[in-house]
Amino acid sequence: MPTHSPDRPYDSTQSVSAAGTVRSSALHHKGATTREMAGKVLLSLVAVFTAVSPYVADWNDTHVLNPLWPPHAKFHNGQTMAMGTLLAMAALFFVWRRRGDARSHLFAAVAFAGLYWVSQAAAILYPGAAYFDPQFDTPSMYIAGLPVQAVIEIVVLALIAGSVVLCRPAPSPRRS
Repeated sequence: MPTHSPDRPYDSTQSVSAAGTVRSSALHHKGATTREMAGKVLLSLVAVFTAVSPYVADWNDTHVLNPLWPPHAKFHNGQTMAMGTLLAMAALFFVWRRRGDARSHLFAAVAFAGLYWVSQAAAILYPGAAYFDPQFDTPSMYIAGLPVQAVIEIVVLALIAGSVVLCRPAPSPRRS
């Protein structure tokens, strides 16, 4: 029975069980492909959201066009928006890459897709950081008592985790 190794191209008709054995069957392949495709699409949607959402959220009077913001703050906001786009492009590259090791590609795609959101979640920990400037801190900026950014971070990171579950190989059927 063939085995998967890093120096051999990935064969999507085979999957490796938790015990390390290789399974290959048309029925298993079809089920795994549907699940894996769902996971890839979900991770791709997260990547596109990561590329677009910083511009939607920040290209307005609250951030980039805010006359109260000093130029250097706008510089770093531009850096953050561009980083979201670049991380999203890297995630998409690895989500759909066909050559090489599928598990390594999944790991890379998940890391790139999650870095923007983990760094955004950590940003509140810096001295003087606030979710909103005072003039924009209104009740409409909260969902269930949480700042909208925190809610988005939780949802996006949960979607990334869900995509990992979908992309993992299915457990091997029990043999009698």
